Formats: sequence, structure tokens, C-alpha cells
Amino acid sequence: NLVPSGKNLPHDFNVIIEIPANGDPVKYEVDKESGAIFVDRFMGTSMQYPCNYGYIPHTLADDGDPVDVLVITPVPLLPGVVVRCRALGMLNMEDEAGGDA
Repeated sequence: NLVPSGKNLPHDFNVIIEIPANGDPVKYEVDKESGAIFVDRFMGTSMQYPCNYGYIPHTLADDGDPVDVLVITPVPLLPGVVVRCRALGMLNMEDEAGGDA
């Protein structure tokens, strides 16, 4: 709750990283209340996220979670770090629960 969405919305915004690019097959999730990083699950496949994966704080997507973001960087970022970003495009995604923004 202490990290703002950004200072120059919608031109740029803050993203809290949950999963690093090309990391181990572990899905992390940041607890929105405490800020602690929890292991959400161990993935049964050798799938890796091609980019850093995180969310924009203080936003709400159609699925009830904060807006998801893929962050392209030359190196993986650590879970829990905040990185200032700008949008290059938007993807319509779907997970096991349905549509995901």
C-alpha cells in the first residue's frame, strides 16, 4: 500500500515484480496487505516466464486483481522490486479462472 501507482499516469507507472524472467518454475505472489512475497505454487512443467511479471499497485482489473504487467528488461529482476515502466501495448490473456487483464 505504500507504493504509488506512479507519478505520471498513464504515461508511466510503477510495477511491483512478482516473478523474474527465465526464473525457476515457482509462481510467487505479493500479499497486497503485508507486502510479503509468498510462494503461490510450484509449477509442474519446466515453463519459464519470458519476461518479468508483476502488477500495477492500486489498480483493479476485471478479474478483481491488480492490472498485470510483463516487463521487458535485459536481465531478470528480483521479486518485490519496484520498476518504473511505460506501456508498449496490451495483451488479452486467459488463465485457469478465465479472462485476465
